[in-house]
Amino acid sequence: MYRVGQMEPSSFVVVMGNTAFVRVVDFLLENRPFDYSKTEIAKNAGVGWSTLHGIWKVLGGADIVRQTRTVGKSKMYRLNEENPVVRKLIELDADITELFAHKLAAPLPIRVRSAKTSPPLILPPT
Repeated sequence: MYRVGQMEPSSFVVVMGNTAFVRVVDFLLENRPFDYSKTEIAKNAGVGWSTLHGIWKVLGGADIVRQTRTVGKSKMYRLNEENPVVRKLIELDADITELFAHKLAAPLPIRVRSAKTSPPLILPPT
């Protein structure tokens, strides 16, 4: 997920593009067990309220999000995991995460210096 002030965007955002729409979907994907108000979604995804309002027309129209409950005057939303498109997005997010995890787990070459005057000896990964 990409939040304002966060150092790096998630692997999903890196691959799919750092757009407001992708950040909103990424926030909802990473927080699937929970429901949020539109204000919380906008804040945590790092998008403005008016931007979220435009995105919400697409998400709601495609049945990607669903209302779960009402808390006071706030309506709470989460991903509609019954939607086949959402299930594919969940799969895609998992695949991207796995790809990045393998990339990060790859061993790095080790630089060893035998003496101050010799060039560094680079050992291949084991």
